Amino acid sequence: MDWTPFAISLKTSLCATAIAFFLGLAAARWVVSLEGRLRAVADGVFTLPMVLPPTVLGFFLLVLFGRYGFLGKFLSTLGIRVIFSWGATVIAATVVAFPLVYRTTRASFEQLDPAITHAARTLGLSEWTIFWRVTLPAAWPGAAGGTVLAFARALGEFGATLMIAGNIPGRTQTVPVAIFFAAEGGRMDEALVWVLIIVAVSTTVTVAVNLLPGGTRSGVPK
Repeated sequence: MDWTPFAISLKTSLCATAIAFFLGLAAARWVVSLEGRLRAVADGVFTLPMVLPPTVLGFFLLVLFGRYGFLGKFLSTLGIRVIFSWGATVIAATVVAFPLVYRTTRASFEQLDPAITHAARTLGLSEWTIFWRVTLPAAWPGAAGGTVLAFARALGEFGATLMIAGNIPGRTQTVPVAIFFAAEGGRMDEALVWVLIIVAVSTTVTVAVNLLPGGTRSGVPK
């Protein structure tokens, strides 16, 4: 059995999770600082990938990074092609994983006592120092839980990946894509093996989230 799809999925998920982690932190910190309608709009935009069908996300990414898309045209001038490349699998996985990091981290930030950051400011600490030494450590259980869930979500991404990365064995064929084409081709035993692997990894991730300090109470959705 060729284990390349698992290697591609693992590499893609790790890269996507790392990107989603930092983007999620930045987005959560920014949204928490907003008020009123602007905050509601920003939160809705950042949460949108969580509720849209994966094929819809894939279509938007295809329009954006395609040959005639805004970013696609720009990147082509630099000799970079995103569509039907491994990079496309990372982009698709990042988009669907990002909301999980953002939502859980934002919830953790909102639960922090404002007096803590206020006391840090009175000590003369900069906002950057306060964030990394006070805010983030206090919100870390929620952020870590969201990051672990984001990894599982990235590992199982299918719809958007298929639309912008396709099914190229050895390059863009992830485990979910391999499951679809194995089942479509009547190779049910092969599809079952991949399904069991995904279930095992997802179960491990779910258990790991519950074992984190604070468990589901740290901003991770119950």
